Amino acid sequence: MSRFFIDRPIFAWVIAMLIMLMGILAIFKLPIEQYPRIAPPTISISATYPGAAAQTIEDSVTQVIEQKMKGLDGLMYMSSSSSSSGAAQITLTFENGTDPDTAQVQVQNKLQSAMSSLPEMVQRMGVNVNKSTSGFLMVLAMTSEDGSMDRADIADYLNSNVVDQLSRVEGVGNVNVFGSAYAMRIWLDPEKLRTYGLIPSDITSAIQAQNAQVSAGQLGQTPTDEARQTINATVTVQSYLQTPEQFRNILLKSNTNGAKIRLGDVAKVEIGSESYSEIARYNGKDAAGIGISLSSGANALSTRDAVEAKLKELEPNFPAGLKASVAYDTTPFVRLSIEEVVRTLAEAIALVFLVMFLFLQSWRATIIPTLAVPVVILGTFGILYAFGYTINVLTLFAMVLSIGLLVDDAIVVVENVERLLEENPDMTPLEATRESMREISKVVIGIALILSAVFLPMAFFGGSTGVIYRQFSVTLISSMVLSALVALIFTPALCATILKRTKAHDKHSGHQTGFFGAFNRMFMRLSKGYESFVGRSIKMRWLYMIPYALVIAALVFLFTRIPSSFIPEEDQGILMTLVQLPAGSTQNQTQAVMEKVNAYYKTQEKDLVESVFMVNGFSFAGQGQNMGFAFIRLKDWDERPGKENTAQSIAKRAMGYFMTQVNEAQVYAISPPAIQGLGTATGFDLQLQDSGNLGHEGLLQARNMLLGMAAQNKQVSGVRPNGQEDSPQYKVNVNYDSAAAMGVAPSLVNSVLSTAWGSSYVNDFMDRGRIKKVYMQGEAESRTTPEDINKWYVRNSNNQMVPFSSFATGEWQYGSPTLTRYNSLSSMNLQGNAAPGLSTGQAMAAMEQMIAKLPKGISYEWTGLSLEEKKSGAQAPMLYAISIVVVFLCLAALYESWSIPFAVLLVVPLGVLGAALFTGLRGLSNDIYLQVGLLTVVGLSAKNAILIIEFAKERQDLGYSLYDSVTVAARQRLRPIIMTSLAFGIGVVPLFLATGAGSGSQNAIGTSVLGGVVSATILGVFFIPMFYVWIRSLIKGNKPHDPNNGNDGNVGDLQPVSPYSPNAAEPVAVTQPTQVSLYKPDGGSPSNHQ
Repeated sequence: MSRFFIDRPIFAWVIAMLIMLMGILAIFKLPIEQYPRIAPPTISISATYPGAAAQTIEDSVTQVIEQKMKGLDGLMYMSSSSSSSGAAQITLTFENGTDPDTAQVQVQNKLQSAMSSLPEMVQRMGVNVNKSTSGFLMVLAMTSEDGSMDRADIADYLNSNVVDQLSRVEGVGNVNVFGSAYAMRIWLDPEKLRTYGLIPSDITSAIQAQNAQVSAGQLGQTPTDEARQTINATVTVQSYLQTPEQFRNILLKSNTNGAKIRLGDVAKVEIGSESYSEIARYNGKDAAGIGISLSSGANALSTRDAVEAKLKELEPNFPAGLKASVAYDTTPFVRLSIEEVVRTLAEAIALVFLVMFLFLQSWRATIIPTLAVPVVILGTFGILYAFGYTINVLTLFAMVLSIGLLVDDAIVVVENVERLLEENPDMTPLEATRESMREISKVVIGIALILSAVFLPMAFFGGSTGVIYRQFSVTLISSMVLSALVALIFTPALCATILKRTKAHDKHSGHQTGFFGAFNRMFMRLSKGYESFVGRSIKMRWLYMIPYALVIAALVFLFTRIPSSFIPEEDQGILMTLVQLPAGSTQNQTQAVMEKVNAYYKTQEKDLVESVFMVNGFSFAGQGQNMGFAFIRLKDWDERPGKENTAQSIAKRAMGYFMTQVNEAQVYAISPPAIQGLGTATGFDLQLQDSGNLGHEGLLQARNMLLGMAAQNKQVSGVRPNGQEDSPQYKVNVNYDSAAAMGVAPSLVNSVLSTAWGSSYVNDFMDRGRIKKVYMQGEAESRTTPEDINKWYVRNSNNQMVPFSSFATGEWQYGSPTLTRYNSLSSMNLQGNAAPGLSTGQAMAAMEQMIAKLPKGISYEWTGLSLEEKKSGAQAPMLYAISIVVVFLCLAALYESWSIPFAVLLVVPLGVLGAALFTGLRGLSNDIYLQVGLLTVVGLSAKNAILIIEFAKERQDLGYSLYDSVTVAARQRLRPIIMTSLAFGIGVVPLFLATGAGSGSQNAIGTSVLGGVVSATILGVFFIPMFYVWIRSLIKGNKPHDPNNGNDGNVGDLQPVSPYSPNAAEPVAVTQPTQVSLYKPDGGSPSNHQ
């Protein structure tokens, strides 16, 4: 194949250009994101039931919907929460790889059958099905700069004019508004109602009758009385009312004496907010905000740009003084971390070029492997596009790792051609290339095979970790295969056309001067010294057992010390702060704490904090008056250099301050998880379930027992319930017997209570061309303390007004403000971490042992990231094992020997030692990146070993002694080993040194790979010859050929070989595994032992 292209270099160029063109087109098409879709797709169903308690919602809404969610394809688990703020939320999580759109349609269809069984109020408020990620992509804050609009005005403008526009933008999933639209609020006065003998339901029916749209047909609609018809016109009667004044005029009842009672006589009517539960402030100013979530599978960067463009378009129409600011944004981090990796990629290419130039010492020779880089990298982008992958941090890391590996193939070819030119003064570059390709085509294929073999098993992983591994495996294998193709097609064509004979090719005849001369002489001395050292150590080869055993021991020790985690924490330039007051606290108390939080960030950290956006009444842990949440945006990375200014350090300091200075609430400063949509990526996540129907009390007791045990346990730390604690509830007991005796209907009792103390949605009205809602509720003074219930009256069958106190009593009790369920069982969520130095896996096992001691009827399930870890944890050891087996089999096939692969695989711990050592010393943890790094190191150390062992075996087969074969092989392969390892090691240095956005994961992968390269090379060059000698002494190889049998008896074969002898019969170093050639100018057949 190579021969064909050597003769047609233009054809080779055309193929290379086509590959590059395909890659360039793909780059513009490929979506860019920080991480691929790692989190499994989720669909959420949300419903509202105003004024209902958590238990009521769970029984009448959540359970009804849950029971219909059967037979969904790929459903992994379902969790739900019903909160006393009137919200029901059911989240269905599907297996990775399920199409979110199909899942949404299926959920919608199942929901349809449940709709008719839901309370009428819930149906009217609407039930929504959304597919979107759980975290926010960005949060916008709207403030009025000149103070002309108050919070309610801003919120209404947002809801009416901005939300709809933004939610139509491509890629936007869910839009969460902090602040609500205007509504017509009717505040009833119980005293006046009693005077006029009215109850709330009278008012509801009066409003519904007089604030309505009526369809009254047309004048002269066909068929008509043709004799009299002169016109055809539409008839309009009345439409929705528009102003508070019109509502006040609604007639409630008129007495026979002509006295009229209107709505304004018994209630206060005003335009207010739909809900008063959230208070938002931005940098201390009144504000309203929008939290935007990505839709499943959308591209973060393009969505963010589209939202910005849409805002720019809307801005000219904003009322005077209204300003939109970005209060929280996850995309600058994504963009920057990708730019950083791209820069690293460029640095790696430049560094590799320098290393090659140092060794090859000719511009022409160096340019050839360098030209291979863009072809392979662009080609890989093309393959990624074909497979439906994206440009993300992981695929770009894989590219950086592959640079060091892919120039190797090209170096092999070029170095071999250069060597042939040096040794055969009468050869033209064209002949040398042909000869070289005949010798080493097999080698190139062999290397690609082994390196692909290492990464292949990664592609078959399941769960979220599988998604991460697949990014690496597909990228690396694509670039390995392409690199082999380029080395077989493009590089030989370049060698034949670009390489020229120069004086340098006779570098060993004369005395070289200058830098390169000094470098070559030094390198020669080094090789000589190395050869004699290897020679001396063979005599004491079994002593090497001791350091090798120490290496293994060190490995075991290191791996038990390195803490395990999923993915390194990143400084994303944003923080979140969670505020939770004791149950039953009021909005004002929460606001006071929020102001303290704001003051802290704005004074203590003012140089680092860009803005603070606080929402009182909202939190990811639940809604309520005792909850608050703050989004903190930090200054740009370059404005806060240094370890003490990272997001993590700021969060730590803030935690310290809140713990000591804010005693009236729990305040947590947290940095967002490294992967959006996968919860907080540390620790474990457990659902304790009531499978024996023990009831809320029983589940609570079991949970508290478990928390007690966990507090004593040495293997877990920080185990905490996630959710709201039980809070005081006021229970009204209605004695329906005595109510009936007084002629009061139970339905009236219920309707008065739910309107007076809850709030009831009556119907709609028109406000400046938009439909908005009409709500009715008792005025604030009539629903503040338990005694206020006695202000309310119900009308009995004799039209008398009966006070509540005559048939109802009240008592205080405890109940949960939020009830959660998991897989249709009542559940409680617990979260916690492993004790320092232990892995999450050990902590999870400890929790399982403790749960086993709980009373019968309590079960548990892992959820979220812990479930993923459970699925993948068992896979990691298997992954390494399979990789090593596959490499072993490939080596066995390559060498036609079962024993030699052992010599190669013994090298693996040497590389792994460096990776573990560097990771440990740098204080990093054993995460996904370390595992990918380790596999890369396995491939690399195997390659180093192949370089020496292949050559030693070749010489031995020619009849040299074991001793001679090993020492010569070691010396001759030193240059290619050092060259390829340097190229690879220096290629990852930029990752190792990275700072700024996204440096967490860059350091994690750079550190392990660099450590592995250093130790695999430094220890490898001494140990590899010994491993070969061990294996060969234990297992006798094939009988050595008699050199005079089948070879044309060159006496040179048995001579000691000088390092650079121009003797043609000498097997000479190739820079790459698995091949040695004997080029015989006198027409003898070249022996090509694989």
